[in-house]
Amino acid sequence: MNEVNARPEPGPLVNERVLRFRDLRVIGAEGEQIGIVQSRQALTMAREQGLDLVLVSPTATPPVAKIIDYGRFKYLTEKQQKESKRKQQEVKGIKISPRIAEHDIAFLLNRAIEFLKEGHKVKVTCQFRSREVTHPELGRQRLDRMAEQLKDIAVIDRTPSMEGRLMIMVLSPKPQTGSKKQHAKAEDKQNGGEAVQDHRNRKDHPAPVAQ
Repeated sequence: MNEVNARPEPGPLVNERVLRFRDLRVIGAEGEQIGIVQSRQALTMAREQGLDLVLVSPTATPPVAKIIDYGRFKYLTEKQQKESKRKQQEVKGIKISPRIAEHDIAFLLNRAIEFLKEGHKVKVTCQFRSREVTHPELGRQRLDRMAEQLKDIAVIDRTPSMEGRLMIMVLSPKPQTGSKKQHAKAEDKQNGGEAVQDHRNRKDHPAPVAQ
């Protein structure tokens, strides 16, 4: 009966799997340079600390290994990758026509606002049908109007331009929009507090005496 070879685990070589290399340049758990030692000795050092020996640079001469808590290292790495992927900016698409109805464009403007506030770019595509393409100014008016109505939270990355029967515009979130709103709220709160204080400190004045 033939034995089935197990697939190697993904990721860096850890502990006994590092023993295929005779000598290693070892970095300690606190980042200190331990020096070049034999792999078995390095593994023993890691075990004595309750940690793991992880190969971090297999192509170096000699290969570089680090003594770390591999379970925690793997968890933090995966967490960072998930956060980075979640924060990655996307390009959201919105499609309109030159003759789009007012209530439809209002709905799409709200969608664009949501996308921009989430930090995404917005690609607005105006599609021309049949003879509509002979009047590109109608599509340009629609796109310009959207850009004008979104100017407080967006900047134009790509001005409206034709690509066949499509006119495309790309908007990006305006930098520091959130911080400006927080600053404005803080100022309103401060002004409100001053008004209340002034109201409380106001003294009653006697009624004027009739001459």
